[in-house]
Amino acid sequence: MYRHRSLFILGGLALLLGATPVGATHTPSELATEHADSAAGSSESAGSMAVPAALVGAWTLERVDNVYPDGRRVELYGPHPQGLWIIDAQGRYMMQMVRAQRTPFAANDKSKGSAEEYRAAAMDSNAHYGRISADASTMHTHIEHAAFPNWDGKDGGSAYTLKGDELSYVVAKPSSGASEGAHGEVVWRRLP
Repeated sequence: MYRHRSLFILGGLALLLGATPVGATHTPSELATEHADSAAGSSESAGSMAVPAALVGAWTLERVDNVYPDGRRVELYGPHPQGLWIIDAQGRYMMQMVRAQRTPFAANDKSKGSAEEYRAAAMDSNAHYGRISADASTMHTHIEHAAFPNWDGKDGGSAYTLKGDELSYVVAKPSSGASEGAHGEVVWRRLP
């Protein structure tokens, strides 16, 4: 079913703004340094490298958590988050992540939400699209546009781990929680 979808979805997560494989023993400050180093060369890398065939296709979100220095884990989009990440062979991608259970706007009109409804809508989803390239161990991204406007035009690089149909990475500086020392852990599963 997903093989026949067009590449249009509402983009997704602060993807790959810095990362190392899940289970790595790097501290969040080491991860941030790696992110800064890899992001410096990302824009030229994203245009000059191909996407490995192993990354091309549709992926469903398994987990997206912030992990704090004390070991506390926060599910950013609640239990059983939903998400879709589509990567084509030319390196274009679209990603979206959402909380599985969301509360609709009371007015049933997007332009007439309360402050709380707008905040929940912003915090309960993440979407972006752009370009991606990779070698056997590092992904490079260029976010063209994102639901979080601070990411528009941003480049990033992340080490990733691919085990069978599971793709994982660590976000060194997530869009929320980074000031408290959190890093993000993201896991995707390939769709058949």
